[in-house]
Amino acid sequence: MYLEKGVLYYLPKGGEMVSKDLLEILVCPACKTKVELVKGAWLVCQNDQCRRKYPIRDDIPIMLIEEGDKYIDVPVEELGTP
Repeated sequence: MYLEKGVLYYLPKGGEMVSKDLLEILVCPACKTKVELVKGAWLVCQNDQCRRKYPIRDDIPIMLIEEGDKYIDVPVEELGTP
């Protein structure tokens, strides 16, 4: 479990989150903007024009543009379990 912005979340299945080192170098493959870890299970592009969200499944970030396209219109607050 971990706490983010006052909300308690459970870790993904494998029990490991994306490492800070990996987060520092990951960027959205569509626009090359940094991504932010959200709810321990999503990487969200920080570019307001892009709005792509990439799921993390089995501790593996799925950083395919086509995958991020699926969630463009889903608000961050409504992202569920990938």
